[in-house]
Amino acid sequence: MSMRLIRTGDEPLHARSPLRMRLGLATWGLLWTLGGAVAFALAGRPGWAAACAALAVVTLVDLVLVIRHIRQGPHYQPGPDVPPYAPIMERGNRGRR
Repeated sequence: MSMRLIRTGDEPLHARSPLRMRLGLATWGLLWTLGGAVAFALAGRPGWAAACAALAVVTLVDLVLVIRHIRQGPHYQPGPDVPPYAPIMERGNRGRR
């Protein structure tokens, strides 16, 4: 028995990318981690300042990657007749007859 997945909705036409939201969250996180690093450094807590600075570096890398992905623009979107992934029944039988 073959199970066929039917795509619902109109994802290729009206899909929204989460990159703009991720850009805002990464910017907010960068501001907080840099502020935390400065505040802990001024308070004489070098360990916490280093931890915040390390998180700021990770957040900055994420920010750069998000900006890079936004600048790449939209990518290929398959049509509505293409399922988003292989149907469950076919997944376990690959390579076997």
